[in-house]
Amino acid sequence: MKRRDLIKKVGLAAGTIALNKPMAAMSAVNGHKKQKVLRIAHITDVHIRPEYNAVARFKKCLEMIRKDNVDLILNGGDSIYAADYSDIKKERVLELWSCWKDSVALVKDIPMYSVLGNHDMWWQGKGDELFGKPGVLKMLGLQNNYYSFDKNGWHFIMLDSNHPKTPGMLDDEQWNWFVQDVQSHQDKPTLIMSHYPLLSCTGITDNKPEAIGPFKVEGSYNHLDIMKFIEVFNHNKNIRICLSGHVHLLDKVWYNGVSYLCNGATSGFWWEPGDDGKSSYKQTEPGYSLLNLYNDGSFDDEYIKYETLIK
Repeated sequence: MKRRDLIKKVGLAAGTIALNKPMAAMSAVNGHKKQKVLRIAHITDVHIRPEYNAVARFKKCLEMIRKDNVDLILNGGDSIYAADYSDIKKERVLELWSCWKDSVALVKDIPMYSVLGNHDMWWQGKGDELFGKPGVLKMLGLQNNYYSFDKNGWHFIMLDSNHPKTPGMLDDEQWNWFVQDVQSHQDKPTLIMSHYPLLSCTGITDNKPEAIGPFKVEGSYNHLDIMKFIEVFNHNKNIRICLSGHVHLLDKVWYNGVSYLCNGATSGFWWEPGDDGKSSYKQTEPGYSLLNLYNDGSFDDEYIKYETLIK
């Protein structure tokens, strides 16, 4: 535990200097004392299932999150493994969601905000209450597939990356809502969460490069409408953080004042033995991210490799 505390101190200090130096300087100039206003845990790609002792392992992760004294849990989607395959029956979908509900009962007193992952939807039971996006909303207790909320001076936007025809982008209705929501909250630093990354470099390392460049990055590694997002961000400087998952790899991209954090999967290699013989996916261990948000719009973050720490 002492080693973990040391890693936290070094990691948080480095993250603050590297990512948020301009924010801190702005705070000093304005004469405001920098204060932490929120502590958040970001889990994503849990892919909960009864196999591989996944429920017990996920519960250990949630127990660690409880000890981290977070104010919120942000769930980045792909909560279950997996409802979207063509051979999945309703009984299996119910089994997966039962595993999810049993697990998250451990943190029922901590507010959790979720988005939809591409594997969460069951497409084989048309007309059933569990079919498609409405079925996922029912299981997660959500009113809508995209929404926003405010907490302690920060604004949060939860997006649905699952376009009905082209995954990894917003449909027109959601896009128009998004632009208006951003413009209506200019006075608050804003965090955006999506399942698919808005902008990530993981698509380079997760694909085989061409023998003679350039690298080709498939659309699911970056939102297909990323240039539209960047244009909005360039005109609305309240955007601070864009959280995502989906790729099961960990990276940070800083571009034009916005930090894009693609976090590793809580399930690692879908709970199965990974490329390290344990549970990593391409050297990214199962984990979750802790973020501290401050009143001046700055933040720091740390990726917690919870299975390593437990062992």
